[in-house]
Amino acid sequence: MRYLVMTLAVLAGLAGCTGKPNADDPLLSERVLKIEEYFDGHVVATGQFQDTLGTVRRRFVVDIQGSWDGQTLTLVEDFVYEDASTEQRIWKMTKTDADTWTGQADGVIGTAKGVARGDTFNWTYKIDLPVPDGTLRVNFNDWFWKLSDTRVYNRAYMKKYGVDIGEVQITFDKKS
Repeated sequence: MRYLVMTLAVLAGLAGCTGKPNADDPLLSERVLKIEEYFDGHVVATGQFQDTLGTVRRRFVVDIQGSWDGQTLTLVEDFVYEDASTEQRIWKMTKTDADTWTGQADGVIGTAKGVARGDTFNWTYKIDLPVPDGTLRVNFNDWFWKLSDTRVYNRAYMKKYGVDIGEVQITFDKKS
């Protein structure tokens, strides 16, 4: 038992040392991700959740209807998971200046905060996330990169009590 606890502690420590994106990372393209433009309309996303050991635990498809009124971006996200369960999340995101955003959605604790820079958007928040056994309060550190006019890639790092518990990877495809 002691060996198992020590092994888990070492693995958790190593997972915390893995590289993650940073706002100071060099931009890799001339593209500009304006989320209010990209998510205005119909977007379909496919993704999965992996735990810290790399095991894929859940896959999903999200149908997103977005609308931008000049100040607020509303995203209606309809999730369908591989086990046929569904979930809806509605984000209300407010542009607070040229590069910053705040947002709210059901389950979000406090206010989500976002920063845009070139082809990158970083979105951070704490949420009570629905899981098959109930809810799980986690911190998300979402990174979005514009790959083309119609595709955005997202990698979200999840922590609980400051410890990495997994990540979500999503590809968004703009339909209209």
